[in-house]
Amino acid sequence: MAKSLNEYPSIGLRPEALARRIDFVQLFGRSAPVQLEIGSGKGTFLVNEAQACPEMDFFGIEWASKYYRYAVDRLGRRKLTNVRLIRTEAAAFLRDFVAEQTINGIHIYYPDPWPKKRHHKRRFICQANIDQILRVLKTGGHLKMATDHADYFQQIQTVLRGCASRFRRIEFRPTAGAQGGEWVGTNFERKYLKEEREVFTIALEKVALQ
Repeated sequence: MAKSLNEYPSIGLRPEALARRIDFVQLFGRSAPVQLEIGSGKGTFLVNEAQACPEMDFFGIEWASKYYRYAVDRLGRRKLTNVRLIRTEAAAFLRDFVAEQTINGIHIYYPDPWPKKRHHKRRFICQANIDQILRVLKTGGHLKMATDHADYFQQIQTVLRGCASRFRRIEFRPTAGAQGGEWVGTNFERKYLKEEREVFTIALEKVALQ
């Protein structure tokens, strides 16, 4: 029998109910550092980080309805008050709803690599989206990414070279849910490590314009 999933409207947000630019202080009811995850899947990162860092607020974006619903139920059952999740398209959301310099950290873990060449244009990491990431990140804010796809990682590095003056490379530290040998501790990562796939990570800090 399929598991019954609850909606938890205090956690799962509807795009049509949002203002044009999100006020995170109003949304969470306090002023705290905001961490944004793009592609939250079943919510593993959000659950672990929100529990480990109650002094921070977490906002997740997920497009797949089945993962979104599962993650909302998972977060709601734990009664977490410092996390919100929305089902929407990430690039448009960043562009239309996130104000300049409001985010302290952005996390992108195992994004869809769209491996066929004709689909590469669908990859999230491109110059336009990196420009949006730079716009919404605070100076000193972090961008952390992980992928198991070598070709996609090459593309990520190529895109980042185009804005090398805006980022400083920093150490990629494992997230709260990571166990021995893991970086993030998500279901996808554990599957890939079991298959002995190589994992590529990068962590950057946004620097001030010179």
